[in-house]
Amino acid sequence: MEREEKALWESKELIDCDEDLIDRVLTAATNVHRHLGPGLNESVYEAALMMELAAMGISAKRQVKVPVWYRGQKLDLAFQADIIVEDCLLLELKAVDSISSVHLAQTMNYQKLLNLKRGYLLNFNVKLLKEGIKRVSI
Repeated sequence: MEREEKALWESKELIDCDEDLIDRVLTAATNVHRHLGPGLNESVYEAALMMELAAMGISAKRQVKVPVWYRGQKLDLAFQADIIVEDCLLLELKAVDSISSVHLAQTMNYQKLLNLKRGYLLNFNVKLLKEGIKRVSI
């Protein structure tokens, strides 16, 4: 498995997903926000979004370990991406007053480490979810 991970990490081709899937995922996130509103912990939104995605027939994994390679060697640590949808789209969830440059950098680094072209930074601690959606492409 480690050899496959290393090959994926060294690959230059980014994995992309189609716009229809993105639209459906953002609809799922909007449904969650509309139902729960702002002010809860990130983990609540994550669990609810996983339920919503499953109900829509969308495959997703949560708390996915993101391996880190340095000079061709895998480090004995990993980050955890909040949600990976259909093995092609990263969702980083937040419940903060505002999205910062650190949140954006984190999302971009996870995308690079996972070879994913697209990701979304979703801040659920807003009045309307559209105010908390940040598309991230590398």
